Amino acid sequence: ELGWISKVYVNRPAVVRHAEQIKKWKTLKGNWQAAWLLKAVTCMDLTTLSGDDTPSNVQRLCFKAKHPIREDLLKALDMHDKGVTVGAVCVYPARVSDAVNTLKAAGCNIPVASVAAGFPSGQTPLESKLTEIRLAVEYGAREIDIVISRSLVLTGQWEGLYEEIRQCRAACGEAHMKTILATGELGSLANVYKASMIAMMAGSDFIKTSTGKEVENATFPVGIVMMRAIKEYYWQTGFKVVGFKPAGGIRTAKEAIIWLMLVKEELGVEWLTPELFRLGASSLLGDIEQQIFYHVTGSYALQHELAMA
Repeated sequence: ELGWISKVYVNRPAVVRHAEQIKKWKTLKGNWQAAWLLKAVTCMDLTTLSGDDTPSNVQRLCFKAKHPIREDLLKALDMHDKGVTVGAVCVYPARVSDAVNTLKAAGCNIPVASVAAGFPSGQTPLESKLTEIRLAVEYGAREIDIVISRSLVLTGQWEGLYEEIRQCRAACGEAHMKTILATGELGSLANVYKASMIAMMAGSDFIKTSTGKEVENATFPVGIVMMRAIKEYYWQTGFKVVGFKPAGGIRTAKEAIIWLMLVKEELGVEWLTPELFRLGASSLLGDIEQQIFYHVTGSYALQHELAMA
C-alpha cells in the first residue's frame, strides 16, 4: 500500500523532545523494580554473535538462558516456581544445532533464534540470503532475525524492499521472522517509519532496531517512531500481531526498565510479553542479576558470585 508510504511525515524535533523526556523518567525502586527486571529477563534474547563462538560457550549460554537468575535469589522473591527463563537464545546459523541440542538435553523449550540474510551488512545476493534462512530453519531455529538491504531504503525502492522481505518471510516457513532495519544507517526518521511499514506489510512478526554492529543502535527516537508505526499498522489493519525489538547498546537494568515503560506507554501493557516484545542484549543480563542480588541482599555481588552468560 504505497499510499501510506508517500504520506509519511515525521516531526523530528517533537520526537527528540519526547525522547529527552523519557530519559528523565523516575527510576522504580524496591519490589516494583525487581518485578520489572524479571519481566525484562523473560523478554530477553540472550545473544552471542562473536567470530570465536564455539559449542562450549553456546552450551554455557543455553544453561544461563534456562537459569538466568540464581535460584536462591528467585526463592527470596518467591519466584522460584514461576519458570523464569529468557525469551530466546540467539546465535549464528552455524551454532544453531549446538543450541538446539543443548536446550533439548536440558528439557527446556526456549526457542533458538538465528541471525541470517547476510547479517550484519545485508550486502549479499538475495539468493544467498534465502539459502541461509532455509539452512537456519533446517538446523532447528524457530526464530529468524533477518537484515534488510539498506540501499533499497536509501534509494526509495519500496517495492523492491517489500519483495525482498516477502521472500525472506516465505523462506522462514513456520519460524517467526524478526526484520532488522539497521536504523542507524537509514538516514532519517522518516525512512525508519517507512521501512517499518514495509516490513510489516511484507509479513514480519517483529521489527527490530539494529544488528548491534552499527555505530548507532537502539535509541529512544527510533524506538518511538517504530512503535508509532506498529500502532498505525494496527489501526489500519486490525492486526495486533507485530512485535518490537530494540537491540544494540542496551547494557543496564535502568535502560531495560525504561524500554519496558516506553512500550507500555506507546503500545499498551498487552505488548509486554515475549510474543510481542524482545530485548536484544549480550551483556544486559549480568547487570539485571546484579541489581536483583542487591535488592535481595543489600550488597553488590562479587564477580565470582554470579554465573557469567
